[in-house]
Amino acid sequence: MIKAINATKYFDDIKAVDNVSVEIKDSAVFGMIGTNGAGKSTLLRMLAGVYKPDLGTVLIDDEPVYENLNAKNKFFYISDDQYFFPNSTPEEMGKFYATVYKDFDRVKMNSLLEKFNLPEKRRISTFSKGMKKQLSVICGICANTKYIFCDETFDGLDPVMRQAVKSIFAQEIEERGLTPVIASHNLRELEDICDHVGLLHKGDVLLSRDLDDMKGNMHKIQAAFNNTDKAEEVLKELDVVSKDIRGSLYTITVKGEVEEIRSKIEAAEPVFIEILPLNLEEIFISETEVAGYDIRKLIF
Repeated sequence: MIKAINATKYFDDIKAVDNVSVEIKDSAVFGMIGTNGAGKSTLLRMLAGVYKPDLGTVLIDDEPVYENLNAKNKFFYISDDQYFFPNSTPEEMGKFYATVYKDFDRVKMNSLLEKFNLPEKRRISTFSKGMKKQLSVICGICANTKYIFCDETFDGLDPVMRQAVKSIFAQEIEERGLTPVIASHNLRELEDICDHVGLLHKGDVLLSRDLDDMKGNMHKIQAAFNNTDKAEEVLKELDVVSKDIRGSLYTITVKGEVEEIRSKIEAAEPVFIEILPLNLEEIFISETEVAGYDIRKLIF
C-alpha cells in the first residue's frame, strides 16, 4: 500500500501540494485527476521519491520512499516528459532497465514491441510522441514492479492505443497484482479503468473515493408525472443532489438505496420511471457541487 500523510511541498513561496493525505490500495487503479497546476505531477514525484516532502510523509509498503533503494525498486515511474538516453534504441533501453530492475523481462518487451509495431533497433529520437509514450509503458510493464506511476500516460495516444494500454494494465493487474497510479487532467480518459479516483485542486485533495461505493450510493432517475405538486412533495423526502425539470419530465440525481428511492417516487404515481447508470463525470459533478465546487470549471 502507498500512503501520503499530510504531504506538503513548496517551491519558494508557492505551495504546490498542500497537506495531502491519500491511501492507494494494492491491485487497484488509482486515478489522480486535476487541471494543469493542480499538483498532480508534484504529488506523483513525491510518491516516486523524486521530491522530498517539506512536511509530512510518503510511504511505500510502510517504508519512506525518499532515498530508499528498497522502496524505489517496487515501482516504475513514467514522467510526462519521458527521458531516453541520447541516440538510444528500444533494445538498448531494455538492456539498461534490465540492470536496474532484477525482474525485468526482455522476452516480454520484445513481444510487446512487436505487437505495438515499434522497431527495437530504431533510434527513439525519431519516434513520435505517441510512440515514445508506448515505449515508456512497455518498459514500465516489463520491469515487473509492484507499482507503476504514470503522469499523463494517455496524452498523445490515439484511441486504439489508449485501449491497448488499458488492456495491458488490466491483464497485469489480474495476473500479478500490478497497482497503476495514473495522473491525468482528463476525467473521461480514466472512467473505464479506475477503481478509485482522487480530485486535486490547487494542491489539495477535494475528493478521494472508491468508484464502486460512489456509484452504489448515487443514482440518476428520469421520471414523468401528471401531478407535479405530488412529485415535489415526494422529492422533499429524498436526498436530492441535483434536479432538472423540463415540463413534466424530471431528471434527478439522488443518494440512497435504490429500492427505497424507487418506492418513494412510485408513491407520486409517475407516468414512467427509469433508473439510469451514472458515468464518472456525472458522479464527480454531483459530489463537487455538494462541496461547493463546479468540477466542469476545474477539469473540462
